Amino acid sequence: MGKLKISSRNEIMQASPIRKLAPLAVKAKAEGVHVYHLNIGQPDIKTSQKMIDAYHNIPEVIEYGPSEGLHSYRKKLVQYYKKMKIDVNESNIFITTGGSEAIIFTLLSALSPGDEVIIPEPFYTNYNGFAVMAGVNVVPVTTNIENGFDLPDMKEFKAKLTPRTKAIVICNPGNPTGAVFKKERLQELVDFARKHDLYVISDEVYREFTYDCKATSILQFDDFEENAVMIDSTSKRYSACGSRVGCIVTRNKELLGLVLKFGQARLCPPSVDQQAAEAAVDTPDSYFEEVHKEYTKRRNVAYKELKKIPGAEVPMPMGAFYMVVGLPIDDADDFAKWLLTDFRHNKETTMVAPASGFYATPGLGKNQIRIAYVLKEADLIKAINILKIGLEEYKKKK
Repeated sequence: MGKLKISSRNEIMQASPIRKLAPLAVKAKAEGVHVYHLNIGQPDIKTSQKMIDAYHNIPEVIEYGPSEGLHSYRKKLVQYYKKMKIDVNESNIFITTGGSEAIIFTLLSALSPGDEVIIPEPFYTNYNGFAVMAGVNVVPVTTNIENGFDLPDMKEFKAKLTPRTKAIVICNPGNPTGAVFKKERLQELVDFARKHDLYVISDEVYREFTYDCKATSILQFDDFEENAVMIDSTSKRYSACGSRVGCIVTRNKELLGLVLKFGQARLCPPSVDQQAAEAAVDTPDSYFEEVHKEYTKRRNVAYKELKKIPGAEVPMPMGAFYMVVGLPIDDADDFAKWLLTDFRHNKETTMVAPASGFYATPGLGKNQIRIAYVLKEADLIKAINILKIGLEEYKKKK
């Protein structure tokens, strides 16, 4: 018998630049090496106590819920969004199993197989995976480290348009760049999308994480009701990445009608996690104030320490808890592997994510890494110092 073949999607699915080096980190730890993780956005902030308490009060029978999500939770989210100056009602909200499912369902509903979606790069790598699942093609438009990865000029978006272009995906505040797009630039994008009848799918899961500025939601623009789709999640807001609850928020009723059909096919989002997420909406402002204070401090420390690396290009991140850093090397993938396999500083090393995996255009980002500043201040300083020493050693060997 011949060998069975797997899907041709294997040729276009990117490996996660965040997780692909994980086996090397596991091996290093098994050898007694302490690994500082700057590669993954796993917050160490304590999960909202409101969520924890809700998990301790689960019902005796965990039942199926509605495919669109618990009505009580969707009503509670309306209150949260009102506080964020986003005017929606519960019929505009569809609960999903994490923000990932929200993006997948949106692509499946807004685009047909063979359609194209424009995404500013570097972007969260899983966007490519979600597009592959939906059978649509990612068309990148490149942002630049020199201007902090701001939105490109609309001429560059226009150059990417084809008859198959149906949507633009943005992440604001941005993963992996830490960019926050100003309202004026978003207005340009909205005008462009309206003119060319495109959806704008805006991933806004890092809304609470902005520094020196505020993020503007895609749902805050007038006369854009049919085009605007917001993706949201509890993961980062309440430091609850393992609680897989996200949502799609849009005023486009026809789109939500198709989303519901996909939702019915997977039955329902997790009931217990929704109950915990519902409770989390009552998290006091003091929690977010402390989290914001902590991440502002971490951002400033990470920026200061990275600027000490000779030849490094370090844009100041304005949101989320990530930054893309340019290093004076030719192959950041090889460097990231080498840190885990060959380099040790007092039985410690640092793990980073090579930035090339966040680009769709071959060859871009080869000298860049993504940093997630999710460690406590002292560990962050140690991790970046080890990175600096490692870079000096690596350049000598190369």
